[in-house]
Amino acid sequence: MRGAITDRIYAYFLRLTRRLSTRQMLMLLAVVVGLTAGVGTFLFEVLLHAIGAGLTRWFSVEKAQFLYLVYPVVGIILATLFVRHVVRDNISEGVTRVLYAMSRRNSRIARHNCWTSIVGGATTIGFGGSVGPEAPIVLTGAAIGSNIGQLARLNYKHTTLMLCCGAGAALAAIFKAPITGLVFVLEILMLDITATSIIPLLIATVTATTIAFILRGFDPIIAVTLRPEDAFQLWQIPLFILLGVLCGLMAWYFTSMNSRVGEFFKKQPSQYRKWLIGGAVLGVLIFIFPPLYGEGYEAFTGLMHGETQALFNNSLFYRFSHIEWVIILFVIATMFFKVIAMATTNAAGGVGGTFAPSLFVGAFTGAALALICNALFKWDVPIASFTLVGMAGVMAGVMNAPLTSIFLIAELSNGYGLFIPLMITACISFALNYWLDPDSIYTKQLRQKGELLTHDKDQSVFVFLKLEDLMETDFIRIREHMTLGDLIDIISTARRNIFPVIDNFGLLLGVVQLDDLRQDMFKREKYGARISNYMIQPPDRILEHESIQSILPKFEDNRTWMLPVVDKQGHYLGFISKSRILNAYREQLVKIQQ
Repeated sequence: MRGAITDRIYAYFLRLTRRLSTRQMLMLLAVVVGLTAGVGTFLFEVLLHAIGAGLTRWFSVEKAQFLYLVYPVVGIILATLFVRHVVRDNISEGVTRVLYAMSRRNSRIARHNCWTSIVGGATTIGFGGSVGPEAPIVLTGAAIGSNIGQLARLNYKHTTLMLCCGAGAALAAIFKAPITGLVFVLEILMLDITATSIIPLLIATVTATTIAFILRGFDPIIAVTLRPEDAFQLWQIPLFILLGVLCGLMAWYFTSMNSRVGEFFKKQPSQYRKWLIGGAVLGVLIFIFPPLYGEGYEAFTGLMHGETQALFNNSLFYRFSHIEWVIILFVIATMFFKVIAMATTNAAGGVGGTFAPSLFVGAFTGAALALICNALFKWDVPIASFTLVGMAGVMAGVMNAPLTSIFLIAELSNGYGLFIPLMITACISFALNYWLDPDSIYTKQLRQKGELLTHDKDQSVFVFLKLEDLMETDFIRIREHMTLGDLIDIISTARRNIFPVIDNFGLLLGVVQLDDLRQDMFKREKYGARISNYMIQPPDRILEHESIQSILPKFEDNRTWMLPVVDKQGHYLGFISKSRILNAYREQLVKIQQ
């Protein structure tokens, strides 16, 4: 009965959408996506707050808490078991998963991602995992948009738009910053700027933000109140330039350390060992530096308001919280160890993102510079403004998204009084980190695999082309022990002028070309010659699953139009031709431009 009612509602929905124009339908769906993403974000925060408050609200701030040694590993184990036995899919690295879905899965995201990232992320962070909630909620919003697009039977282009609306709406809802959600999609998810895409995206982000206001009030997630003395002054420009350089270096450290920790955990032979190492590292770090617990919003919010003593709550160093140089060293150490704690949480099996950690590291970088200047030179450097600008600086470098970072901090600070220093620091950090490593933390793995979409249409075309789809397999295989006479009989029915030579195990030994046989084809006295006498080695070999971008240079370097495809062991699979790639390229280019 329930299934029949659902089918009727769905059929009515499809009839309704057919009555609307494409633009009207996209606007209507954008409202639905914004509403759903806003509610999903609210549920995520409720669950996260319930877990975190239930575990830590009864702690005495004056004492170090040994439960910090236990909580994080419990959260990681629970999240890993949930992913392995309930989800049975990869839900980590949320933004990277969204980019992968856009390039390799026709913007289709599994339905379970509409809720599984909420549970996995809240469990990881609530128990102290030192990661951010934004990546799980962005994946949740993107999954909502993708599945609504699929239900409405939209094509790839419009499903991608709904996916982006969901991602932008989720981010807008969590920060109550609609412009940030819009710019995030344009800058990181690389959606094209057209009227057809901008209007639904604006509708979705504004709708989600409105839902966030209704359900959670108007207080921002990061409470910031800039005083008149915190206002930007011209004499601070050299300091903001220096802060930009420091943020660029910290962004490079952030990305590099994240990769190194990830590679270290990939080498571990079992998940139990990952839990053991990850739990030990994370537990010890949080026990010594309690601000590393969870996403860390409270820590850097207090820091930007000058409440440095609050950083020492539940710390072994609580009694030293009034000593200036101890505060500076504690802030710097926390800043560096936050990256290790974040990378360890994700690599050990937790579910979370790098968005909030980049804000955390940036806030502590800006605060450290302000504290050092005030301590050594007795300057009156405002900690609040440098903390905010530092957040934008590191985020711009880590995510390769200077505009997103600038507008996020501008919206969080309820004004554009810091716009000039934000632009200076974010642009310098972005440029320096891009020079050191052109890939963001989200795109590094995808670009290495040739799975990254970019604004460059020529390059994006290749992302959609797959070797297995273009490979030709209708070539007649011959054995090395065969004779020329045997091959002559085969040629009479063959449609190809090239023949792969394989052994009894299917390994490719070489190729025989029809042109090399022409002189002896009509000489019967030559028919007893072994075919190996005519066999040559191909100029190069293509590995299965190799990206099209890496294949094309091999054709150019060897001046050939046909190359064999083999697996890692050398077994023959088929041939790939340059002409087939170019034809597929032209067809796909037309689709993308449309």
